[in-house]
Parts: sequence; structure tokens; C-alpha cells
Amino acid sequence: MWLLPVFFALASASSYSDSLARYKALPIAAAAYSNNPEECLSNVFTNASLVGKYLVDCDLGKGDKCFGFTAVNHNDKMILIGFRGSSGAAQIVNEVFEALGPMVPSDIGGNVSQYFYNAQTLIWSSGMKDDFIKSKNKYPNYSVLVTGHSLGGAVASLTAGTIIKMKYASAENVLLYTLGQPRVGDTAFVKAHDSLVPNSFRITHNKDIVPHIPPEHFSGYYHHKSEEWYQKEDMGTSAIHVECDSDESNSCSDGNFFDLSVPDHLHYFNKDVSTYGNNGCK
Repeated sequence: MWLLPVFFALASASSYSDSLARYKALPIAAAAYSNNPEECLSNVFTNASLVGKYLVDCDLGKGDKCFGFTAVNHNDKMILIGFRGSSGAAQIVNEVFEALGPMVPSDIGGNVSQYFYNAQTLIWSSGMKDDFIKSKNKYPNYSVLVTGHSLGGAVASLTAGTIIKMKYASAENVLLYTLGQPRVGDTAFVKAHDSLVPNSFRITHNKDIVPHIPPEHFSGYYHHKSEEWYQKEDMGTSAIHVECDSDESNSCSDGNFFDLSVPDHLHYFNKDVSTYGNNGCK
């Protein structure tokens, strides 16, 4: 077991923290790949506990599973919400085709992928919403960190917007950090999301293919801000990243459309995300 010292504070509005992404968001997103996320919680955090975990069918009949959990990190005074993503090339291909399906109205405004909407609605209503509300009522001064990798990033994006829209938590107390997130909705959704979730950061790794799915403007799809692009394969502690405080920018991964990679999607901060989580974040 190894324990991380607490050496950073909650990021302020529009301020990205590499340390928070690397040492908090990554293990939470990775933990969601395990059926026992409490192992990651105990190995990474000094005083964190699982509130609840849920595995559901996320597409009503097609066999895909969605998993999410809620936890409380008392040392950092944070409520943690993590969602499972796609863990292999076959699942990524399936995600591509599902994401290219029809759009439906979003609860916060605009239109979003029906697949992502169904996934978020089913997992959130399975008990996660109740767990979150109970935790927030018990610890009203705790901030909220919502995260996920790949498909989990899309679900996390919708969840963060829902939490703020429904006034379960104030915008300044909600942090959204996603890894390798696909495009979720159209420009009307993006406008609503940008307004609701000021502390929103999409972390992208080098040539990761999934942030380019669905293609920009296909059926109106667009990314919400802000992007933190690590433009080298190495995402070690000395890695430099480009920050694009905009919805889409050729200065970040959007400018790298014709040279894309599945391995870069599976690896963040030099960890195979799903393997790291299944190994208890050791």
C-alpha cells in the first residue's frame, strides 16, 4: 500500500491542476474499471470510504454495462464520483458506432448522444443520485470531484451538469476532470455546459482517437471547454501540456485529426487506466 500526501488545494474557477488530475482524478477514473473500487481508495487516499457502487445495463438490451461509484475523501473534504469507460479496442469501436447514433434533448439544454444520455440516466438513477445527495447533505462543505475515462468521461460530463442544474451543489464547488472524453452533444448543449460548469477540464493525451469521436460538427457535435492537451506520448510528472480555454481549438488535440492512436487513449499519466484500476491502483 502507498499513500499520497495532501499537498495541493482545490482548484479555483478556471484553474487546472496537474496534481489533482494525476493523483486524484486518474485513480478515481481507474478505480471505476474495478468491481471493487474501494481497493484503489484505500491504496491511494489516507482517509476515504466508499459510499456506494452500481453496475447497470447502459443501453437497455444491447448488453453494454455501465459502472459508477460514489465515495468520500475526508482528508481533502471531497465527494468523489467516478464512472467506468471503455477498456479495449473492441469496446472503443463499439462506442464509436453508438455515439454516432441519434441525439436526444439534454436535461441542461441542447441535444446530446442518446447512448451517452441513456447511460448517464440509468446509472445515475440506479442509486448514485441518492448516494450523492445523502453525502452532500452529510458533508455540505465538501467539494465534488466528478471524473471518468472514455465513455466514463461522457457520463461524468452529463452528471456534473446535472448536479449543478438541479442545485444539488453550487457550480464553484464542482470539479469535472475527464480523461479521453468523446464529444457529448451539440453547440447548444456546449453553451449550456460551459455556463453551468466553469471548473470543467477535458484532459487529452497526445493522439488519443476518442476525443475526435463523433467528428466535429457531425450532426452538430462539438466539445465543451476547457481542454488540457498533453501533446507527447510521455505523460510523466515533467510532461508539458497545452491549455485551450475554448470549446474547440486547433492549438490542442483538434489540430491533430489525421494522426490518431488507440494506445494513447488507453494510457493516461503513463498508466494503462483499466489495468491500473483493476490492480487496485498499485
